[in-house]
Amino acid sequence: MERTVPRTDSDQIDLYIRTYYSLLRSTGEVSIEALVESHVGMDSLLHPNAQRTTPDISALIYTSLRLPSCIKVTKLVVLGQRREVFERLGYPVHNWQEVSARARRRRSYFDGQDTLALYIASRSDIDDIIPTLTAYQIEWNKIHRALSTSQSRLFVNQLEDGHMLTEEEHEILSAALGLPLDEVERLCTAWGDETVLTLKAMTDRPKRFSLRLLAGSQTDYRKATRHWWLHIEDNTPEIDYDNRPVYFVSSNTHSLVNLWSGYALRKRETLRAFIEEAGHAELLAEYRDIEARAVPSSRENFLYYALKKYLDASGADAWAERIEAEEQAGIRRASSEYGFDLDAQVIEINKIRSEWLDPRLCLDGIEALRESDALIFNIDYPLGMAAYEILTRVSENVGEIAGIYIMGKAASLNARLGDIMIPTVVHDEHSANTYLFNNSFSAADVAPYLIYGTVLDNQKAVTVRGTFLQNARYMSVFYREGYTDIEMEAGPYLSAVYELIRPKRHPYNEIVSLYPARFDIGIVHYASDTPLNKGRNLGAGSLSYRGMDPTYAAAVAILRRILSQEIAHIQGSKTQLRESRVA
Repeated sequence: MERTVPRTDSDQIDLYIRTYYSLLRSTGEVSIEALVESHVGMDSLLHPNAQRTTPDISALIYTSLRLPSCIKVTKLVVLGQRREVFERLGYPVHNWQEVSARARRRRSYFDGQDTLALYIASRSDIDDIIPTLTAYQIEWNKIHRALSTSQSRLFVNQLEDGHMLTEEEHEILSAALGLPLDEVERLCTAWGDETVLTLKAMTDRPKRFSLRLLAGSQTDYRKATRHWWLHIEDNTPEIDYDNRPVYFVSSNTHSLVNLWSGYALRKRETLRAFIEEAGHAELLAEYRDIEARAVPSSRENFLYYALKKYLDASGADAWAERIEAEEQAGIRRASSEYGFDLDAQVIEINKIRSEWLDPRLCLDGIEALRESDALIFNIDYPLGMAAYEILTRVSENVGEIAGIYIMGKAASLNARLGDIMIPTVVHDEHSANTYLFNNSFSAADVAPYLIYGTVLDNQKAVTVRGTFLQNARYMSVFYREGYTDIEMEAGPYLSAVYELIRPKRHPYNEIVSLYPARFDIGIVHYASDTPLNKGRNLGAGSLSYRGMDPTYAAAVAILRRILSQEIAHIQGSKTQLRESRVA
């Protein structure tokens, strides 16, 4: 069916994308400086003040959180899909230090001097990395210019490394940068104990990133995905994927396993004691309010949050105990190695320990699941087009796809942070297709488990190419057509779904019906960003503990759907068997 949704006014964004892909055709290093003009010209919603001389603090925080701390001294960034690619071209990453960003999951290595290697899983990583580096460089150089006076340089150089700035020092920095005091305080909070080191680096020299793409063909991405799958098979040799039906879930690495294993619930007293001993005053107060029923928060969600804090502080023995408990409930973990960073978990449904389950998963007939041969295959949600590669690879290597369930973050044009959106229409900017599908979830499936937010079903989502690759004109076109859910994975996933139910590759620039699918398609997004509040984005704050509310509401709905579907399948099979015997 020919596409009828309007074209967006995205000429500036298209120019920016064409510019950096044309530069990346070079086999050598290219300068990020060549992209500054087109980056500023696209007027990104995430970088609304790029053209101003004063720093855009929200954009700087956003990019700082998505780059490893060694970015302060990095001059060259190299991109590739596999370790063999890096090492063949002279970058022995196996000898380098593995580094990470606080708010972007991507395998990264630093040579200890000035070169950073980043693994990419699809072209979406390029569409994410380049705008992030460009925005960071623009804002770095604004601060460099603002602190170039002898008085400012003297102030910064006398600061003690690792020192948290005092109120007076915040005020001095605020005056030097020409920014409100609260903006400077937000920036220093985001940088934490790296604040002084970062300020000194910014004062000392301008930033001039160079970039080199080592490989970027579609074949390279497919090879990387194939290695990822082979690693999963190597880590779970006892599972015969070829002959097992699979419920595919794209979510995170904590919610499903916490709900399934109930480990945190059985460690309740240990976690309470840890919170008291560690001095987490706010968490302890929240726990006491929950126990006293002074707040409506979920006790189970709180314990899952406390478990993460406990494991981070307790070391290898605590992790080993948790993994052993998970394995008793049929959970196997497969951490990614060497390639792109995408962990997976495989749950054998017939090893269910119903007495351990989160109480929200209690369903009639649940003991029938001990007869199931199905698997739940959960991955840590990928970025953009990697979703297409991953679902395609999984579907090629399992016996049957029994259901596909996607949980992820999204920006919302009409909701609040923490609200949940359930779309039935997805426009994909990668394929230019508009997908229509029967979402297996409605508001009634999620609302009973969401305490602090609202569930909006029958929504329309748009899958964008990158977080920076949007501006107000671009968004307004979709908003006028009722698109309010902005995210990065649903479109690529649905392109893969099309190829699961049709005998050809997904089309381009069409309205596509996925109603003929014989398996569940469930997509649930929770709002983590409200981009129409100009200049305020994920860099401006975090969902923190309350972010557990929409995450677990969605995860509970997904697991309840999977379990009820599998129970119905087993009971239906028994009924068919009885009827055939009678006949």
